[in-house]
Amino acid sequence: MMSESTDPASPADQIAAGYALTGPALELGALLWDGACLPERQIRIPLSMLNRHGLVAGATGTGKTKTLQLIAEQLSAGGVPVFLADIKGDVSGISVPGTADERIGERAKEVAQQWEGTGFPSEFYSLGGIGPGIPVRATVTAFGPVLMSKVLQLNQTQEQSLGLIFHYADTKGLELIDLKDLRAVVAFLVSDQGKAELKGIGGLSTVTAGVILRALTAFEQQGASEFFGEPEFDTGEFLRTAADGRGLVSVLELPAVQDKPQLFSTFLMWLLADLYGDLPEVGDLERPKLVFFFDEAHLLFNGASKAFLESITQTVRLIRSKGVGVFFVTQTPKDVPADVLAQLGNRVQHALRAFTPDDAKALKATVKTFPNSAYDLEELLTQLGTGEAVITVLSEKGAPTPVAATRLRAPQSLMGPIDAAALDAAVKSSLLYSRYAEPVDRESAYEKISAEQAAAEAAAEAAAAEAAAEKQAKEAAKAARSAPKPDPSLAQQVVGSGLFRSLARSVGTQLGREISRSLFGTAKRRR
Repeated sequence: MMSESTDPASPADQIAAGYALTGPALELGALLWDGACLPERQIRIPLSMLNRHGLVAGATGTGKTKTLQLIAEQLSAGGVPVFLADIKGDVSGISVPGTADERIGERAKEVAQQWEGTGFPSEFYSLGGIGPGIPVRATVTAFGPVLMSKVLQLNQTQEQSLGLIFHYADTKGLELIDLKDLRAVVAFLVSDQGKAELKGIGGLSTVTAGVILRALTAFEQQGASEFFGEPEFDTGEFLRTAADGRGLVSVLELPAVQDKPQLFSTFLMWLLADLYGDLPEVGDLERPKLVFFFDEAHLLFNGASKAFLESITQTVRLIRSKGVGVFFVTQTPKDVPADVLAQLGNRVQHALRAFTPDDAKALKATVKTFPNSAYDLEELLTQLGTGEAVITVLSEKGAPTPVAATRLRAPQSLMGPIDAAALDAAVKSSLLYSRYAEPVDRESAYEKISAEQAAAEAAAEAAAAEAAAEKQAKEAAKAARSAPKPDPSLAQQVVGSGLFRSLARSVGTQLGREISRSLFGTAKRRR
């Protein structure tokens, strides 16, 4: 590094001049130059530039999460709501005051910080109830066919078919609340009963339906079924401020889903898309409406589909005009796609390691992402200590500030997680808990289709039973007609014989004469 001179225009003064701001700003720390910390030369970020997005990067253990915490605290203090995606579960301490110790006192003195333990108003959330926190859920309908297609990694034809499915469900009053609703509609439309439903508007091939159903199964195995449902979360809750005017810090607890990157990605896409759709265009504000921090961002982008990356790039580019800032926190800038990285105007780069050829390559690539500077960045980035970083941000005029090696301030809240009991108590004491905690499974597409299918099956069974009974009756009648006559009895044989008939006639004649005589008074002739 270069040595400081007594000339007023020395490199250290020139760097510091780039951070001499006139408006509200976040205090990051003191300038490092020629191995010395210069507390009179403060490094800041203009509050009005926090919607221009940013990156906090560095090797494991270099202080990235503490930097995130430091920035989030000052945003909250400035009345700006903050959203923290807490992958490792170590940011919940922002809700309670930190404890002073010798190390914090020494750091505060070095950087001219008036340190005081302070907790910040916080709410804790979870994805659909996976882990501690107020459950955040979305309905399949709200998620929409375009976003769902991207998550399921469908091609254009399959995406169009999924849009047709959503349209059909909407026109038929089949509410798509959770994934079993969507599965039920897809299965119905390729069934014998449902095939005719879509013929007039394009139809749905069995092959495409199979692809969609398999993709849904894989998605459910990631835990997505927990995220989709009701009550649906209102993302406007993230824009609230506390009664004292400080911005609420919304901490999404994600340790339970860090092995489910697709679910985390899904949530991010929905959240940003929902906010983008709801918020009005505001342009540049004196302070942002909301700032997001996504810790361990490499988990977000690893294995991400092209469609997902395109969606994130577009959203990051456009959501700035809604007054929303997005910060990615990860190990190296190469963890973030180039098109996304190009949108990140504020950079805080902690130390990098160069133990392997891959490390050295990543170091050189990182240096190339910074403006020209008075430092030998390739050397400096391997020598920074914990809680030190190389910084460049956007000035109040939107131009990059000079690269500044900085010893960062210490967070004023607890640098670590709160215990499980305290976290549970904080969650259940929230006014939002009673609104979102219990899932609601009301009648929707799955139940309606199941009821219709059950009724159709019952009718079919009744018709089949009636047909069987009718067939049985016909067969019985036919059998009766074709059955052989039984042999006559002895009495029937005697009565039917010729002798018996002759005798009967003789007896009948004699009997007739006797009756005639009785009736007409004729007497028997005497001899």
